[in-house]
Amino acid sequence: MKGSVLAALALVLSATSAYAQAAGQQPAGQPPARPAQPAQTTPRPAAPAQTTPAPAPAPATPPVAALPPQAPFPAGAKAGFVNLQAIAQLTAEGKAAAAKVNALAQKKQTEGAAKAKALQDNQTKLQTSGNVMSEAARGQLEKEIERQTVEGQRFEQDAQAELNELQQELQKAFQDKLMPILVDISKEKGLQVLFSAGDAGVIWIEPGIDLTMEAVKRMDAAPAKPSAPSTS
Repeated sequence: MKGSVLAALALVLSATSAYAQAAGQQPAGQPPARPAQPAQTTPRPAAPAQTTPAPAPAPATPPVAALPPQAPFPAGAKAGFVNLQAIAQLTAEGKAAAAKVNALAQKKQTEGAAKAKALQDNQTKLQTSGNVMSEAARGQLEKEIERQTVEGQRFEQDAQAELNELQQELQKAFQDKLMPILVDISKEKGLQVLFSAGDAGVIWIEPGIDLTMEAVKRMDAAPAKPSAPSTS
């Protein structure tokens, strides 16, 4: 179940962050790929968004529609289901995580685009004016282009690593909050097993044993953990 929780949240966060797709590695001497403009989409968990991020967004599953109210739980039922991706998309925790990933992804996109433009401007200058430059000036410009190319590639790697670190941090926090809630629900209902609907190959279930919305409501009602004090 824990792995499923992380996978569901990761799918949401990846839907909001496609920075890696827009910031691919470039051969030496070539400008880094210029990030596309971020898609104008509302962050969603799938939200931790996907998601994220983040240039042309990564393919993501369609948003989960708002679910109906919890149906009555059938007396004597010993099994239950939850839709982990829906929980990630519908809870305030998941939406906040998606917003954080999306904000960082867009910040890195903007910085990467500025670096790519500066490199492209120098390459254009070398192509159009290199023949009339002095040997020293042309050599200095070529060195600057080489420096910008290496710096751009390192920036892409560092940006993706920073995004990955944030996603992992948010995924763990989400799992740490959700798992006790799912355990409590299971015990209160007297369940022998709680399934993840997305992983169980479900074709049909009795609506009353779908406990997704109950988990969403409890997670939103749970007190938020205090943020770690800033070291800055």
